Amino acid sequence: MSSYAETLAENVEEQSEEPTQRETPEESDSVDELTLVEAICDGLHTEMSQDERVMMLGEDIGRNGGVFRATDALYEEFGDDRVVDTPLAESGIIGASIGLALSGMRPVGEIQFMGFLYPGFDQLVSHASRLRSRTHGQLNLPMVVRMPYGGGIRAPEHHSESKEAFFVHEPGLKVVTPSTPYDAKGLLTAAIRDPDPVMFLEPKLIYRAFREEVPERSYEIDLGEAAVRREGTDISVFTWGAMTRPSLIAAEELAEEGIDCEVVDLRSLSPLDFDTIIDSFEKTGRGAIVHEAPKTGGLGAEIAATIQEEALMYQEAPIKRIAGYDAHIPLHALEDYYLPQAVRIQDGIREAMAF
Repeated sequence: MSSYAETLAENVEEQSEEPTQRETPEESDSVDELTLVEAICDGLHTEMSQDERVMMLGEDIGRNGGVFRATDALYEEFGDDRVVDTPLAESGIIGASIGLALSGMRPVGEIQFMGFLYPGFDQLVSHASRLRSRTHGQLNLPMVVRMPYGGGIRAPEHHSESKEAFFVHEPGLKVVTPSTPYDAKGLLTAAIRDPDPVMFLEPKLIYRAFREEVPERSYEIDLGEAAVRREGTDISVFTWGAMTRPSLIAAEELAEEGIDCEVVDLRSLSPLDFDTIIDSFEKTGRGAIVHEAPKTGGLGAEIAATIQEEALMYQEAPIKRIAGYDAHIPLHALEDYYLPQAVRIQDGIREAMAF
């Protein structure tokens, strides 16, 4: 593995522990304390052990165990016919996954970083997303495309993209992003078992940021269901991925000022859980949306528009979008300024509460 890739992995490992509301496994479960990236690896191992159709393909995922060690030791256990090291060819990874899925396999393709995906975008939008529609429902395509996304680890350009809106905009693709280890394993299991293509976006900023109990058994978290991480009455904060943690920190600090935030972690970006979104907004009457992608054309705009259509009569103030700027994510010196941090989230929520 190249020295720069090892440096990126070290930067992820240095992320500090911060509080977050976590899922609780059942009392009868045998559990391990895992980080998010370890939970992903565990989910892959569990599904590969139970279903011989599940296989993986991607750059450096075999002998090296992946840039971030998300596939660590799987090559040794399952062999090179189920953990396939590919050339540097994103179009080939996705195209091969399509063919494998049509042949009865359940491939999990890894794109090393979201910013490397673009050569394979044609395969996604022209073929993977359209197969069910093209065949009038006669064929489906059970495949997963995993990729780390987002900033905060001091990486070069193309390594810190947050372009989830690209995939949400494409009919036929499901889009999922976890924010906790427990969710990571459960959502990945559901994605692998899903009959349609799923984009599984992994917030690498929190790959090793904290640990929580993850059951050793196989379990699923249904795609399309949001999670209310913190209940509140004054304003609804909608977020996902790595932005869930600073949103929760902001909410706890604002509680000392008497502002009671409800924090909703969407988890699934397509399909969106609009029932939970609307129920939360009708309770609070105010909303803020936090994402690290550029503001213009981001998923926050779609959420805000839907709230206007479905719950306008409950609205007490303009909906605030707290997002990345309409620019490419900058290099190291300005990266923290670009990403929504807890302080900027607090300021945005205060603005929404001022009306």
